[in-house]
Amino acid sequence: MDPASKKYIIDEISAQESWRLFRILAEFVEGFENLANIGPAVTFFGSARSKENDWEYRTARELAKQLAADGCAIITGGGPGVMEAANRGAQEGGGVSVGLNIEIPFEQRPNKYADKLIEFRYFFVRKVMFVKYSVAFVILPGGFGTMDELFEALTLIQTRKIKPFPVYLIGKSYWEGLLGWVRDFMVKEQKISPEDLDILHLVDDPKEIIAGVRAVRKAMDLMS
Repeated sequence: MDPASKKYIIDEISAQESWRLFRILAEFVEGFENLANIGPAVTFFGSARSKENDWEYRTARELAKQLAADGCAIITGGGPGVMEAANRGAQEGGGVSVGLNIEIPFEQRPNKYADKLIEFRYFFVRKVMFVKYSVAFVILPGGFGTMDELFEALTLIQTRKIKPFPVYLIGKSYWEGLLGWVRDFMVKEQKISPEDLDILHLVDDPKEIIAGVRAVRKAMDLMS
């Protein structure tokens, strides 16, 4: 196409791009319809590479089981590792076990413990589902994907684009170095405010998370 014919933005929208918009919309609709009635949910993040005998797998499984027994739906990315553990625990606790799977070239195969599995092609649509239906995030040790979800949540809460909810980091030995850097550089150099750290809760005892989620749900009931 002659560059002169692309003078206006509308001219840059191809047929392929317009069909992509419909697919994006369809993913939003499918997510909203499937998750509308799941109730208060806790979303788990962590490494897809964790194995059944790893402490983070065992911790995610047991915590999800207890939260599910307490009436929470459990949402994960739908894949292996920590995600599988949390979905497995949700089933064992008699709760709603949700997997929001993403199409990527490696690692992300759906686990068998998600009773409600939704497939996504677009990361940003999937992220909306995580934050829209969660009353808390539980984040165990993981890689780039886990860090992405962590800082995405922090950014949305900090900028008040979503209703604030607690973000729990399990495993002080894993996360303390990162939080130390945030305090020593981001806070000291005034890149963030000291109170921004209040969003994060660094824990080793999962009982703190159960108590915290109960408090959030009680506050929500009083407001409704």
